[in-house]
Amino acid sequence: MDVREQLKSDLVTAMRQGDSDKRNTIRMLLAAVQQVEIDDRIELDNDGVVAVIAKQAKQRRESIKDAETAGRPDLVEGEQMELAFCESYLPQMMTAEEITPIAEQVISDVGATGMQDTGRVMGQLMPQLKGRADGGLVSSVVRSLLQS
Repeated sequence: MDVREQLKSDLVTAMRQGDSDKRNTIRMLLAAVQQVEIDDRIELDNDGVVAVIAKQAKQRRESIKDAETAGRPDLVEGEQMELAFCESYLPQMMTAEEITPIAEQVISDVGATGMQDTGRVMGQLMPQLKGRADGGLVSSVVRSLLQS
């Protein structure tokens, strides 16, 4: 079952169970997917739907950080709940330990010697890890490998 169908199925389940938080979050995700399709005049495939959900999850992480900085624990709780729902539809993200050997291989393939080659390494590495690893984490792994 693809992600869009899973969202629709979970929406029906949440409505039957009376889980308004989950229902509202799933509706928000479906609306975001539909908005991208309307704006770009395309029908998203499974990877496109996952990319939209990943973008929504990233927005929630940023909102949580902003709310914590502003001292608003009431907003943090709601955003964390939405983030958990978003992440449940995303593939398991890779850890730094899993990214390191792939990054080392790309660094040797590109012939990178220092920090000035970060862009070339990231350009080769990110397509391989698309949707499976956080870009910030990948960047920090690459920087640490190029510095040593």
